[in-house]
Amino acid sequence: MSEYLLEAQDIVKTFPGVRALNGVNLRIRKGETHALVGENGAGKSTLMLTLGGVYKPDSGQILLNGSPVTFSSSHDAVSQGISVVYQELSMIPALSVAENIFANRQPVGALGMIKRREMMKKASELLALFDLEDIDPATPVGNLSLATQQVIEILKAISTNPAVLILDEPTSSLTEHEASRLFENIARLNARGISCIYISHHLSEIFKVAQSVTILRDGTYVCDARVSDIDEEFLISNMVGRTLVDIYGRRPDPATFGAVRLDVQNLSRAGEFSQVHFQLKAGEIVGFSGLVGAGRTEVALALFGATQRDSGKVFLDGKEIRPKSPRDAILSGLGYLTEDRKQHGLYLDFDIRQNLVSNQLHRFTIGALMNDRAIDQAAATAIADYRIATKSAKRNVRMLSGGNQQKVLLGAWIGIEPKVLIVDEPTRGVDIGARSEIYGFLRQLAAKGTAIMVISSDLTEILGISDRIVVMKGGRIAGEVEGATATEESVISLATATKPTGGNH
Repeated sequence: MSEYLLEAQDIVKTFPGVRALNGVNLRIRKGETHALVGENGAGKSTLMLTLGGVYKPDSGQILLNGSPVTFSSSHDAVSQGISVVYQELSMIPALSVAENIFANRQPVGALGMIKRREMMKKASELLALFDLEDIDPATPVGNLSLATQQVIEILKAISTNPAVLILDEPTSSLTEHEASRLFENIARLNARGISCIYISHHLSEIFKVAQSVTILRDGTYVCDARVSDIDEEFLISNMVGRTLVDIYGRRPDPATFGAVRLDVQNLSRAGEFSQVHFQLKAGEIVGFSGLVGAGRTEVALALFGATQRDSGKVFLDGKEIRPKSPRDAILSGLGYLTEDRKQHGLYLDFDIRQNLVSNQLHRFTIGALMNDRAIDQAAATAIADYRIATKSAKRNVRMLSGGNQQKVLLGAWIGIEPKVLIVDEPTRGVDIGARSEIYGFLRQLAAKGTAIMVISSDLTEILGISDRIVVMKGGRIAGEVEGATATEESVISLATATKPTGGNH
C-alpha cells in the first residue's frame, strides 16, 4: 500500500495558447497538511481544479490510496473524498447557514421531507468548531460578515467528511483569532487522518500549519521539502527563481520627511469611529493596524468622501477639506486603493487602458470627446512602469492574474499624482514577487513627497513597510509606535488594550 493518500503524477493541462501545468507532481501523506506555493500563474489553481474534478488532465494520472482515479465532475471528486474550499465564496446569501452547509445534502426522512431539526443540530455542532455557538444556524448567510461567511464555506467542506481537504487562501477574510482557530481545527482533522492541501500567499502561515510543501513555478514542479528543514527565504527563492533581498525596501531617515500633508483632527462617525486624530508627513508611509472591526477602513472611506463624517476636521497641506464624494477627494489630491479590487476597484469587463485612466477621465478629454491617443500613451507608460504582464493594453482586466490586477489598480491611483494615497490591503491575494514590486512602487511614490496611509491585516507587512504605525481599536486610536522599533508584541498589545486612549502615544 502506498505511503501517500493522494498523488498527482506528471499532470499536464493545456489551454489555448497556454500550458498551465507541465508534468506537475504532488504527493500527500495521510493525516498531514501539505502546502502548495508559487507565484500567481505558477499553476496552483489549475492543479487544485484538476484535483477537485473541475478540469480533466490532458495527461498524467491521479492516485487515491495508491489506485488510479478519474473525476467526471467536482461532485464526483467530493464523493470520492476530495473537497475544495475556493477563495471565491459560493454561499447563497438568502439561504440560512445550515442550508448553505448542507446544500443538496440535507438529511431527509422516508417521505423525502427535510429533517430540519437534525440539519440545524449538525450545523450547530460544526459552528462550535470555530467558537461560533452564538450564531443561529437559521440565520441567512447574507446577514453575516465576509469573515464569518468564509468560515461557513470551510465548514461546508468539512461536513462532507473528506479524505483530502483543499484550502485556497482560507485566511484571506479571517481575523487573527479565526485564523488561529482554523489552524487548530486543521490539526484536529489531521489527527483524524484527514489530509489538507493548503494554498496561501502568506508564507508565514506555511510554517504554522503545514508539515511539507510543494513549490511550483511557471506551471512546472520545482521541489518538495519538509517544512521543518527550510525557511521563508528558501520558499521565496524557489518560487521566483531568484533571491529577493529586503522586499519592503529601505526605511528612510525620518528627518527626510517633509511638512505635514494630512492632518486629521477628532474625526467621528456614529457607530464606526470616534475622536480619531493623526498626521501624515510628506514622504512618510504610515501603517494602520488593528483587529478586524477596529475602524480603519471606515476612517479611510470618510477621508475619501465615500461616507460622511459627523464631526471633526481634515486639513490637506494646511487647507481644510470636506469632500462630499470620491470625485471631490480626487480633485483635492486624495487617492484611495480599495481592499476589494474586484468589487469596488476595477472595471473587470473593461480593458487595461480604460481602467488605468478611469479615475482621471477629466485629464483625457478634448471638449466632449476622449483623447484616445493620450490614453494609449498613458496606458503604455503605466504598463511599462508597473511591469504589468500583458501583450496588449486592450486586454480585459478580468483575464489578468491577481498581482497584475493589483498593479493596474495601483497604477491608476498613482496616475492621479496624489498628495495623499490611502492603500487598503495593498497585497491581498498577491504573490511574493508582485508584493515586492508593489512595495517598491509605494517607496518610490513616497520618495516623491506623497504621504501614504497603508491599512493592512498582515502584521508582517505592516512591520515591514511602515515608517510609523498607528494602531486602532474599537473605532479609536489606541496608540502608535515607530516603524524602526516596532515589534509584533508592541502592536498587538495596543490592538488588544482594554482602554484605547483616543490619542497618540
